[in-house]
Amino acid sequence: MSGDSAAPPASGGRNGDGAAQKGWAVQMPAGAQSPGYAEAGKRKLVRSHGYIRRHWVLCCVIAIAAVGVAAGGSWLLYLNNMLGNVDKVGLTVDEENRPPPTHGEELNILLAGADNGPGPSISDDVAAGQWDPGSHRSDTIMILHIPADRDDAYLVSIPRDSYVKIYDEHGDYAYKDKINAAFSLYGPSGYLSTVEHLTGLRMDHLAIIDWKGFKDLSSALGGVEVFIPETFYDSSQKITWQAGTHKLEGEEALQYVRTRHGLTNGDFDRIARQQNFLRSMMGELLSQGTVTNPLKLTSALRAITDNLTVDDEWSGGGIRDLALQLRNMRTDDVTFLTAPMAGYGTTDAGASVVELDDTQCKALWDAIADDDIDAYLEEYSGEAGKLAKPEQVQ
Repeated sequence: MSGDSAAPPASGGRNGDGAAQKGWAVQMPAGAQSPGYAEAGKRKLVRSHGYIRRHWVLCCVIAIAAVGVAAGGSWLLYLNNMLGNVDKVGLTVDEENRPPPTHGEELNILLAGADNGPGPSISDDVAAGQWDPGSHRSDTIMILHIPADRDDAYLVSIPRDSYVKIYDEHGDYAYKDKINAAFSLYGPSGYLSTVEHLTGLRMDHLAIIDWKGFKDLSSALGGVEVFIPETFYDSSQKITWQAGTHKLEGEEALQYVRTRHGLTNGDFDRIARQQNFLRSMMGELLSQGTVTNPLKLTSALRAITDNLTVDDEWSGGGIRDLALQLRNMRTDDVTFLTAPMAGYGTTDAGASVVELDDTQCKALWDAIADDDIDAYLEEYSGEAGKLAKPEQVQ
């Protein structure tokens, strides 16, 4: 994440567009205004499952851990303790301000990559009722959709500069701004409500991972391999990224996923980098060198759980159940998309923003609601722009 503040008015970045395909980081034109909830009753969505909603990376780790390494009851007990100690936050959005729950087996999980800074944790601030606007930021905004058959997963990124209606912690309309302002100003509940109003989709759960989790997890894995096609300079972090293949861990991995300055397409290129990093990290998590090494796997799992905050309706038992359902998932089963964009604009205050494509975004949100994203990809991928292959992502 960059160090830019999400509080209004925020500065905008220059972005690009792209398409989608399984296992590839994708950029697509983006767009959508909040669809109303009048049609939401037609959608067949969620049942309150457990914990998968947090992070597909976590779920895959737990799945492999539970079935591959956890032959001993003592290790399972240790795993349960770790899952039971994940930070929780209560959500305060009024039920009448949310889309209705749906009755299908598919799941929608709202993810946030948060920069907590040096102060109290997100869960501490929420528990104390003392959310300090601007103290926590989430410039990484993703919806994880798990279909009913559990054979695939779809990760949809929403550009942080998307100009949308912002809703507060009770789900009431506040004003219009960049979408990243919702988390910064109104906390996890405002963030969830804003995304629900934008998409018309009920979010089954919320998972927030502190950005330093990337640092810790990459170190636990012994590094995550990425390819940088061209040398460029990040003026914000004062880093020169050299072209070539690199195995990143620790602080360098954190800097990689935060980089935005110096990229040709700004935040859209950063989204592609983050998706590429997640794909590579997932591959490392599921590799034989990790799943057959209890010490390495335990270290990786701890790096995730220590940096994770979820809504307070999740339980450790739910995590295990959902993880087992995903135990056969691999990197090629995950499709990365970016919300379709119509273009760029400027607010009355002079801030540069991303305008989402209302028509194509609605098609994407409807496809998620219908649990048929492949039909959306078939219709739009040919028109969405050039596909960003992993080796093309800076």
